[in-house]
Amino acid sequence: MKLITIVMAIMVAATPVLASGGEETMGTSLLVILFLGFGVLIVACQLIPGVMLICSMLKGLFGSAVKNTMPKIGAKTL
Repeated sequence: MKLITIVMAIMVAATPVLASGGEETMGTSLLVILFLGFGVLIVACQLIPGVMLICSMLKGLFGSAVKNTMPKIGAKTL
């Protein structure tokens, strides 16, 4: 009985030591930074054509309209 009590006391005292993961890493790893950078690159590449499309749409809505859309009489057409 005395042996079991001693073993249990040692196990209870050693449990927090065994549960720790060792050295804690500081900062973010290189793979995480590369993954996040790749995601940002994808978003940026999709953002540039989207902004160009919105600018073209606003230019078409608020820009000056072409007034003479009908061809003149006698004009050569293809």
